[in-house]
Amino acid sequence: MNLLVTGGCGFIGSNFIRQRLAENNPLLARLVNLDKLTYAGNPSNLADLAGDPRYVFVHGDIGDPILVARVLAEHAIDAVVNFAAESHVDRSIDSPEPFIQTNVVGTLRLLNCARQHWTGLPEPRKSGFRFLHVSTDEVYGTLAPGDPAFTEETPFAPNSPYAASKASSDHLVRAYHHTFGLPVLTTNCSNNYGPFHFPEKLIPLVILNALEEKPLPVYGDGRQIRDWLFVEDHAAALWLVLQNGRVGETYNIGGLSEKPNIEIVQAICALLDRKSPRPDGRSHIIQITHVADRPGHDRRYAIDCTKLRRELGWAPRESFATGLEKTVDWYLTHREWAADITAGKYARERLGTA
Repeated sequence: MNLLVTGGCGFIGSNFIRQRLAENNPLLARLVNLDKLTYAGNPSNLADLAGDPRYVFVHGDIGDPILVARVLAEHAIDAVVNFAAESHVDRSIDSPEPFIQTNVVGTLRLLNCARQHWTGLPEPRKSGFRFLHVSTDEVYGTLAPGDPAFTEETPFAPNSPYAASKASSDHLVRAYHHTFGLPVLTTNCSNNYGPFHFPEKLIPLVILNALEEKPLPVYGDGRQIRDWLFVEDHAAALWLVLQNGRVGETYNIGGLSEKPNIEIVQAICALLDRKSPRPDGRSHIIQITHVADRPGHDRRYAIDCTKLRRELGWAPRESFATGLEKTVDWYLTHREWAADITAGKYARERLGTA
């Protein structure tokens, strides 16, 4: 397989790439990473792969059809995994248009190129081609405390510009399968966490702020509930779906770990109290600061991943406790990575919680 990964320098994409290449799977001949390198695309996430002969980096935009068509043809691509997206809700509230350009227009152009490439493939490569679109549980809207978790049949009800742009891209992927026969797969995941997570998101922001004795911002009462999925478990699920998922189907991927945001922050503080105590001996919990809630903040997300477990035998390997400890340990040993990102232009941007 020659695999094209878009947005591979981002958080989830880079973990997916690292996992694939670490496996030394003889079926994977080449992995091409096409990334625009926006604020969340960090080439240092994959810097140590530069010498791997299977890995090719291409700097570019999924919205550039000439470039995408050339990459698909030159590298004889057999499958596409689309991570490329604007993904931060706060940024979509501040400025929705980039989300429409990347997540909707960019996905449309990528689909057009993939369809043209797939149409011209000889058998059996044509029947084996796949387009995997990576999406989010936010397309489903919000849940009340007693509501059942989102399934693949839950109607879309996006509540932020980010969620609306991802719902639009999901609809386009579905339409290209039903109209043109493009062999697509879609996944909708819950909140990811783990190594290489961009520092404006909740878990890395709390870890880094705690270490720097800065306030730990919590929106509103902090009782917003999310299902938390360790990124390496997500990457493994995506690989299973790409290889064995039924064409045209959607698969929800969740961590089976619903937690209120305030409990996440408290758990991080408890880990850091043990692993990196404050100089004054007090708990990092004293740094928690409640801030005004985000406009239209969804109250609860929860993923039902029964379909994925039943059809493909997947289950998360990490509990939230083990995954969070691994994440905290990673940030403690990669302070320079985080400092490089938050320095300069990133230090001047408003950081928020997810």
